[in-house]
Amino acid sequence: MSDSARSFSVRTEPAGHQFRVAADQTILEAALAQRIGLAYGCRHGTCGSCTAQLLAGQIEYPSGNTEALAGQPADACLTCQAVPSSDLVLRVAELERLSDIEVRTLPCRLAEKTRLNHDVMRLRLKLPEGQRLPFVAGQYLEILQRDGAARAYSIANPPHADELLELHVRRVPGGRFSDEVFERMEERCILRIRGPLGTFVLREDSKRPILMVAGGTGFAPLKAMLEHAFHRGIKRPIVLYWGVRSRRDLYQLERPARWAEAYPNFNWVPVLSEPDHDWRGRTGWVHQAVLEDHPSLAELDCYLSGPPAMVEAGRTAFEAAGASIEQLFSDAFEYAADSRY
Repeated sequence: MSDSARSFSVRTEPAGHQFRVAADQTILEAALAQRIGLAYGCRHGTCGSCTAQLLAGQIEYPSGNTEALAGQPADACLTCQAVPSSDLVLRVAELERLSDIEVRTLPCRLAEKTRLNHDVMRLRLKLPEGQRLPFVAGQYLEILQRDGAARAYSIANPPHADELLELHVRRVPGGRFSDEVFERMEERCILRIRGPLGTFVLREDSKRPILMVAGGTGFAPLKAMLEHAFHRGIKRPIVLYWGVRSRRDLYQLERPARWAEAYPNFNWVPVLSEPDHDWRGRTGWVHQAVLEDHPSLAELDCYLSGPPAMVEAGRTAFEAAGASIEQLFSDAFEYAADSRY
């Protein structure tokens, strides 16, 4: 029997779901195709969001993309890269509500293009009349290019305010798509999008206080989560730390300032790594500022969003400060690939 004709069974614990995976298919590809709600992020083996525990069976990594396995236990399994070579049993947390959302490809019109600071552009996209894109706050979509490339951006608006889809596009030096956005893309042009994607979403069933850490445009998915939380009346304490280089890299500052006034359970802390001479706020690396204020993270849910280096440093430091892997949720933007910038 050829490899393409073979398949293996995968059972998930504790949910008890069972699905088939072709011998040349990753576990995550098969799970998503069969509406099994496994967690994932970058899908390139670098962020670690898809990590499961391999309880039984054998897997291979034909792509060789296993960067996120560094420092992980021997039974860690990156479902976005792992291909089964036998039947498997995985221990993995599943997100049931995401499995009910259909991933769709749709045309949309650029309704509005607004510069938010020196290198961030806000795009607001209008779907065809009568169409909408159901999503969960924190998910992302892909903009599909004529050459077959896809550029991924977090949806910055919450689901209850979805008349337009909001994206925050940061300009990448030499980035083809971001150059197009800043220099040539005109309002009313037609784009093709695919989504929603990703499992970086608010765990609403938790009772723990919420810690959010953004780097640069990592603010976008956290903005959507925060506006969703306020809309839902979530009363758990929430604090947002937002790390950038200098004051000019911050944007939409009126929003967190307004949230802090309107919602007693919310606070926010901007942190500059290369502060302006007249800056009187927090300085240094954003994850270090978090630990100065919260030496123990054992009782918090931690959400990190931004550049891979920031997310990796934050996850390592937060685990050392007591945050378990079940309390750490991250969305690492692959800037170098011009994919989430």
